[in-house]
Amino acid sequence: MTPEKLVELAKEAMTHAYAPYSGYKVGAALLCADGTVYQGCNIENSAYSPTNCAERTAFFKAVYDGHRDFSAIAICGGKDGVITGAFPPCGVCRQVMREFCKPDFLVYIINAEGYETQTLADLLPHSFSL
Repeated sequence: MTPEKLVELAKEAMTHAYAPYSGYKVGAALLCADGTVYQGCNIENSAYSPTNCAERTAFFKAVYDGHRDFSAIAICGGKDGVITGAFPPCGVCRQVMREFCKPDFLVYIINAEGYETQTLADLLPHSFSL
């Protein structure tokens, strides 16, 4: 799968976000090593701490289905679903990624002009993992 196709799937996933409190909709598309893609969106809650990010939604769906080998993820977000800037993964999502991914795992961070490519090691240096 091309990075561009994964980017499109992340944008589509963003349309499913439930974000009535912040208005910021986020979408993610997670590519498994076998080519399977899992999409995720953020799901907010009025208590805020039960809110789940798009990245974790995608990972948790994949892990539930038995996937543990991942190649890349594309992430996008924006106020009212309009992409104007980059939405890199939060610290919790970075640590969840590190639980299942190697440091060279690719992260495509989408912005209004296209996307930039980072590795998980770039985003989470000196990470903890078993």
